[in-house]
Amino acid sequence: MLKSTLVPILSTFPTKPKRLPTKLPWQTIITNTYTQSPQPVHQNASLTTPASLHQHHHPPTSAYIHLPFCRKRCHYCDFPIVALGSTNPTDNDPRISNYIELLQREIVSTRSDFDTSPPLETVFFGGGTPSLVSPRMVLSILDTLRVKFGVCEGAEISMEMDPGTFDCRKVKDLMGMGVNRVSLGVQAFQEELLKSCGRAHGVKEVYEAIEILGSCGVENWSVDLISSLPHQTPQMWEESLRLTIEARPKHVSVYDLQVEQGTKFGVLYTPGEFPLPCETQSAEFYQMASRMLTDVGYRHYEISSYCEDGYECKHNYTYWKNKPFYAFGLGSASYLNGMRFSRPRKMKEYMGYVENLENGLVNCCGNNHVDAKDLAVDTVMLSLRTARGLDLRSFAEAFGGSLVHSLCKVYQPYIESGHVVCLDKERRAMTADEFNILFLNEDEITKGLSYIRLSDPDGFLLSNELISLAFRVIDP
Repeated sequence: MLKSTLVPILSTFPTKPKRLPTKLPWQTIITNTYTQSPQPVHQNASLTTPASLHQHHHPPTSAYIHLPFCRKRCHYCDFPIVALGSTNPTDNDPRISNYIELLQREIVSTRSDFDTSPPLETVFFGGGTPSLVSPRMVLSILDTLRVKFGVCEGAEISMEMDPGTFDCRKVKDLMGMGVNRVSLGVQAFQEELLKSCGRAHGVKEVYEAIEILGSCGVENWSVDLISSLPHQTPQMWEESLRLTIEARPKHVSVYDLQVEQGTKFGVLYTPGEFPLPCETQSAEFYQMASRMLTDVGYRHYEISSYCEDGYECKHNYTYWKNKPFYAFGLGSASYLNGMRFSRPRKMKEYMGYVENLENGLVNCCGNNHVDAKDLAVDTVMLSLRTARGLDLRSFAEAFGGSLVHSLCKVYQPYIESGHVVCLDKERRAMTADEFNILFLNEDEITKGLSYIRLSDPDGFLLSNELISLAFRVIDP
């Protein structure tokens, strides 16, 4: 898995960010590396306690499952993984079987203190490389989920898969047990880039994987690509995008490289310095992806995500809508009753966590307390990553019209520059003049203005700055 749009499943949300992010916006949904923050809006009303907070006490209908096994650690990866070696593991590898047993114990021991218990509507197997795990063991996890929570008929069940880790038989077996969406970790179509990243597969395996998915009838599949790799040129990036388009996946995720401390890339490279691209070049990569993918009909529905109509990742929408979700496995983080709870990243500590959970010594389900400011921050941050944007009327009902007016005030220059787009209830884009007329009357603003969203791609490129402005409005 890439540390990108799916970061919430492997790390907690900050409750009160202090500084602007230094990284480009599509690289990460959350970061704790911030710089100097902007001046606060002084006329900010205090937050009310919104009735909509109760929605965060609803039982989850999504579950993330972390399967940490990889053949080797990629040079950019700082996720909790277990490197198995270059050969694909056997069905009885104790490193896998012991972990699966531990994972099932965690699922069984997790409290579900809700008045109702609707079945799961989405399940996401992330990693690591989940396709290294045998279908038999995947089925045992799904069976455990079905017994504990139930799984809807037709639920979206996604699995991250890497080229070279599966064949036709494995794919058909997984489809037979309910896996109906595949996220294929291609990353690049150039042999030299794959080698420089430490990927375990080559271009030949990429084409073989695409052929296997097609021959097995996998309709709903996605390609993951990474931009801003060392020595990556615009011509290479254009080729990766073009070949992805020719493969016709239903979904494409485009992630910008993050250089993390503790990784091989963190030792070798400094962000913004050769052979890594500068921020201007990274922005051009992002703009190229937006242009090429939307030109052929993909919809840019989230800052890093593109899809054909009807093929949005339903599981990821759980995160964007700030809905509760279960998470199980090494390093994963759940969101239950308003609490984001991270599991240990090291196997020994994770084993101890599961034992404590079984003995009733761990509360990973929260205490039904949700801080209104934290919820408002999360809502703005997640909503502005999507093409739908922030629903101002719902936000006003939850947190008060004065806060909406304060947000509009701080965004006014960006509305005039076109980086923030205002939409009426019919989702018609309003002109800056129309917005300015509404803005004169605080009571009228949410009557005529229904949504604000970031423009594509220029607004998305400023998303870190714009979201951080909102942080200071909500919690100066």
